[in-house]
Amino acid sequence: MGVTGTGRDGTGEGAYERIFAVVRRIPEGRVATYGQVAALAGLPGRARQVGYALHTLDDSTSVPWHRVINSKGQVSPRSEAGWERFQRHLLEGEDVEFDERGRIDLQRFRWEPPERVGADWRDLPQGRC
Repeated sequence: MGVTGTGRDGTGEGAYERIFAVVRRIPEGRVATYGQVAALAGLPGRARQVGYALHTLDDSTSVPWHRVINSKGQVSPRSEAGWERFQRHLLEGEDVEFDERGRIDLQRFRWEPPERVGADWRDLPQGRC
C-alpha cells in the first residue's frame, strides 16, 4: 500500500490502518464524509489525512474508498481525470442517488454507526446499519 511509519499519534501506518478499518465498515449504499471517518478513527480534525490515506490504496484494494465523500455531499475532485466519474458510477451502482448539482443527500445516505460500546475504533460493527 505504500504506507510508511508506525506512529500511533495520528501519523504514519497506525493512523492509516485506523482510517482503513473505519472505511471498511461503511455499508454498501451508504457514504461517510472525510471528517466523519477521521473522527471515528480517533483523528478529529484530520479530514485531509483521510484523503491522503485513501490515495495510497492500490487498484486491487478491498477498502471501499468510493464511499467517502466531502462534507458538501459531493465527490471530491482528483488530480487524475475520470476518477470522479468512476467514483460516482460505483456509488450509483450501490443505489446512492445524486441530485442535479452532483450532491448526495447526507440526511438520507450518510452512514450513522450505532453508538460504540467501547472507546476503541475497532468496536465499530461491520456491515449494514
